[in-house]
Order: sequence, then C-alpha cells, then structure tokens
Amino acid sequence: MQLKTPDVYVKERSIFPPSVAEVATAVPAFIGVTARTEMKEESIINVAKRITSMIEFAAVFGGADEEAFNIREDGIFVKEVGGEFAHGYTPTNILYQSVEHFFANGGGACYVVTVGTYADAAAATVNAASYKDALKTIAQIDEVTLLVLSDAKRLAEGNIATANNGYYSLCNDALTQCAETQDRFALIDVLDDGAADGTHSGYITTMRDSTLTESKYGASYYPYLQTTMPRSYDEEKVMVTVYDRDANGKIIEDAAGVELFVDTPVTLASLKGKSAYASVKKALESNKVILPPASAMAGIYASVDGARGVWKAPANVGVASTLSPTRVIDNKQQEDMNVDVVGGKSVNAIRAFVGKGTLVWGARTLAGNDNEWRYISVRRFFNMVEESVKKASYFAVFEPNTPFTWLKLKTMISSYLENLRKQGALFGASPEQAYFVNVGLGQTMTADDINNGLLKIEIGLAAVRPAEFIVLTFSHKAIDG
Repeated sequence: MQLKTPDVYVKERSIFPPSVAEVATAVPAFIGVTARTEMKEESIINVAKRITSMIEFAAVFGGADEEAFNIREDGIFVKEVGGEFAHGYTPTNILYQSVEHFFANGGGACYVVTVGTYADAAAATVNAASYKDALKTIAQIDEVTLLVLSDAKRLAEGNIATANNGYYSLCNDALTQCAETQDRFALIDVLDDGAADGTHSGYITTMRDSTLTESKYGASYYPYLQTTMPRSYDEEKVMVTVYDRDANGKIIEDAAGVELFVDTPVTLASLKGKSAYASVKKALESNKVILPPASAMAGIYASVDGARGVWKAPANVGVASTLSPTRVIDNKQQEDMNVDVVGGKSVNAIRAFVGKGTLVWGARTLAGNDNEWRYISVRRFFNMVEESVKKASYFAVFEPNTPFTWLKLKTMISSYLENLRKQGALFGASPEQAYFVNVGLGQTMTADDINNGLLKIEIGLAAVRPAEFIVLTFSHKAIDG
C-alpha cells in the first residue's frame, strides 16, 4: 500500500496459522426404489438428495411400499406364489425402512438416490445397471463417507448362493469407489434368504468368495435383524380367507371337527366392521420388518462418532428398534466369522446377550488379517484425518515453495493432531510418541522436487486400536508366613 495522503492508517495482521476443519465422518448414501421419482414434475432418478429426517424423506420420495399378503381369518399367513412366506422375512423393497432404521440408531444427515418406483421394480425395469449408475452419482458427492446398498439385495434374489451375484458385484464397485476417493467406507450385508435350514457358513462363504477388491475400505455384518417396525400393507391387497359359517354365524366343521374356510378369499378392506377385521389387523401388526444390518450400523457409526469420536470402535453397542438377530451365533461360530485364516475377510457378528439385548460384537474390516487396516475405527480415523488435512492444505497451492510455507503447513497440521491426541485419538503420552509431521528440503524433498513444484509432507499417526481380546490371568497367591 502506497501512502500519499497524510493520515492515520489502520492495518490488521493475522498472527494465527491456518487451521484444519474436521470433515463429517458418518454421512451415508442409500440407493434404492421409492414411491415417487419426481419433484415439481421433474425426474429425480439418479439425483442425490440430502435428507435429515423421515418427514423429509417422505416429502421427497413418498412412503413405504404397501405390500400384499394372503392371510387366514385366524391370523395364519398363507404361502405366497412361489412357495415363500411373506410373513417373517424381509420385504422386497426396503429403502424406506432402511433409512428409518438409520435414523432410529442415531443417524443424522444422509443422501438418498432413487433408481425407480416400486412399480418400476415390479416390472423389472430396475436392474444392476440402475444401481451402478446411482453409485456413480454418489461418487460425485464429496460429503458422503459411508455407502449402504441394502436395497440392492434384489439383484441377488433367487441367486443368493452364487458368487459374484448382482449384489456382491455392486459391493465390489462400492469398495473400488472407496479406494479411489479415499474418503468413504462401504457397509456390506451378508445376504440371507431366511431359509429354515440356512447355515452361517454357507452365506458367509458366498460373501467371502464374492467381495474381492479393496477389502480395507469395507466391513460386513451378519445376521439380519428383527426390527420393531411393522410392515406396510394395502388393505385392498390383503386377501383374507374367512371361516365358512352357517346362517347363524357359527363356524362350520367337517366330520373330524376341523373348522372349514371358504374357497374364495376377500379383501381386508371389505371386512371392516366385522370381527375378522380386528383379528387380521392384529396379526398384520405383529408382522415386523426384518432388515439387513448395514443401515442400522450406519446409524451406530454416526452415534458413536458423535459421542466418542471416529477412533472409537463401533462395537459393544446396542442396536435400537431391534427385537433380536434372526440367527443365533455362539462363541464357536463367531471364531470362524471373526478370523478368516484363508482370505482374512472378517464378518462382524450381531448377537443377543441375556440382560444386555442385541449388541454389535465385531469391529473388523474385510481386511481382518491386515496388521495396518484390521480395525474399522483405524481405517475410518485415517479417512477423516487424510480428508481434513487435504482440504485444509489447499491454501498452499501456488504459494511460494519456501520454508515459511512449510512452517505454516507443519504448524497447522501439528496443532490439529495435538488436539486429536488430547481427545484420546492417538496413542502416546507426548506428541513425539503420538505423531510426527515432517517437511523440508533434505528431509522430505530434494532440490529437484522443489524445481518441479512438489511440496511433500510426511505424517505419521499412532492410532489407538480397540481392545478386542481381554485376557485376565488368575493364580493362587501363596500365603505369607
């Protein structure tokens, strides 16, 4: 500033270094089919919408899919076409309930991408390509840090035991995206068709044989969860088989005393005002939704991150809006889930404990045998630090590549890491034990690097790891004479 006129001039000098603003750590993206795919007469298919509540979700995408059921007047569900029970297992379209389960478990903001309507899905116009296109859309959303693909289970229906089925193929695409962006993490469901004779090992083996790429950027969970959420239904589509009654309203029985039903079912809506209506409604309300666990885990990640920090493992935490896991897992079965001696692809169990409820009982990534990236909390902590420091360092692009710029960057990063250490995110009683930040000529750069415009910084972190196995050693103490 040139001074030409006599006066008093005021100047402000900045004495504080630039600071690191921490990025969000648990903002999931959901993909699936919805009731509506238009806003203001414009299509929102493959458009990522930021959602903060179920009220907002319903306003944009509509409500849950209203299912059709076949049920008897006494509340017994009848087998559907194809021989499958609609009662007691997960609905076909679960995006609405998945987002609801996310919010119920402590989730905050999320992104939702619709790939079509329920009618589109029924007409088979929603396919693997639809979900892959939506995943490409999500890749452009910088705020997203978690990927939840539960609604895409439809890509594996009837083909669940086949490696590389449509769902797991999509999971591989998600893991690849996580590795490319280095700022997100994939939650993968171990698919389960609910078969009465289903075995843990079969479902888990299929997942392990199918998820092949970038395993350190994802975690898998098993089994499905029996939630407290009732299924949605359309009374015009609920077909009720009623008792055959005589003129006095008494149920007709055969010679063996078995109560008889009429041959032609009627709609539930037509039974309003009759005794059968209340009994059928009660049975329908008891038919709770069963969901894959990834959506609840996304909410738990958000809750734990907010309460403790991303460095706290999202485990030994209760699952809200959940009655129980759909499969019982004991310690022996979890041994093979937690430690995969062949491929290292750990599966985190969700288990029911007497007096404690349903707890998340695993904290490993799919790289469960990797010494560096074995734990979810370590991988996600590095994601957060890397992304936060990256964004904060943009001010230095095109700045003079001199010791003054290096000092500003080192001070900024060191201050951020020291704050993390004081919060308990880093292991060490002193800064020297917890982290290092190196930058300088002859240290991280050569003269040739500087001539080529390179400014290199090396950062080391002693990330805390969860106490996965606690060993208590007891012995007799000799009696002192």
